[in-house]
Amino acid sequence: MKIIGPDALLFGVDDLEACTQYLTDYGLTPVGDGRFEAMDGTAIVIAAKDDTSLPADMGNGCQLRKTLYGVADEATLNAIAEELGKDREVSRLVDGSIESVDDMGFTLGFQLTIRRDYEAPAEVVHSPGSNAPKRELNELGVDPSVKITPRSLSHLVYFVPDGDKAEAFYRDRLGFRVTDRLVGAGPFMQPGGTQDHHTLFMIQAPEFMRGLEHFTFHFGGPTEVMLAGSRMVEKGYQSFWGPGRHQMGSNWFWYFNSPFGARMEMDADMDLHDEQWVAREIPISAEISQAFLFQYREKWIPGPGGGK
Repeated sequence: MKIIGPDALLFGVDDLEACTQYLTDYGLTPVGDGRFEAMDGTAIVIAAKDDTSLPADMGNGCQLRKTLYGVADEATLNAIAEELGKDREVSRLVDGSIESVDDMGFTLGFQLTIRRDYEAPAEVVHSPGSNAPKRELNELGVDPSVKITPRSLSHLVYFVPDGDKAEAFYRDRLGFRVTDRLVGAGPFMQPGGTQDHHTLFMIQAPEFMRGLEHFTFHFGGPTEVMLAGSRMVEKGYQSFWGPGRHQMGSNWFWYFNSPFGARMEMDADMDLHDEQWVAREIPISAEISQAFLFQYREKWIPGPGGGK
């Protein structure tokens, strides 16, 4: 099954105004009807929690109402409908997408992907002694005033009460594969239509925690993560974890508390893997969770006074 990854996450939120401001400050582009897009058209969609057009909530305060996956072709869409239809209701919506639920009660949608091509420069570094691509002569490596727009919806993380059952559903029913496993937490999972290290991670947790732990978009590189994250802090948002770089997936990260009842991350430079990759199994620990971790501080200047 050629599932590419999440095209959109739909939320029924407590505070539309706060969520609108947050997503705008994060860098997504508002396009109307509660939709906020990245460069490739992947998006967060928000509505008031009592909006009757939304799928039902999970009954525990989780504001995520639906994870909408993009697929590569009609054959995949039909295969998913046939597979899930063996033991649960599958609805075909007027837009051609299908809707069902997973074994943990999360509402899922599948559609022909809306991801579009876009042009944006990759982050390039000068590496001494290397033949790797470098910036052009006299091209600056950083512009603190540059506009930063997230590039693509990257992944999401669920708290699940039965990790084995949740993993089996995505592996056996939807063709996801485990790329790495944090023993004591859960699996990083990659669908068949992408080489991203993961688009889904699941963490074993008590039933009352069942829901969304965090979600994130890819940025253009670590400089974008650092700049965009610094701007979030300077606007008064609370940094939760980061900046730093994960070991599993190698992605740069910076997590922030959000009004969605879950953290929202910024990430960049995630590993890519094909079927030749052999999944690692490593016990969870602070050491394996990140290769290194920084802490934000206000800007300063070197000098005798050490002031700002």
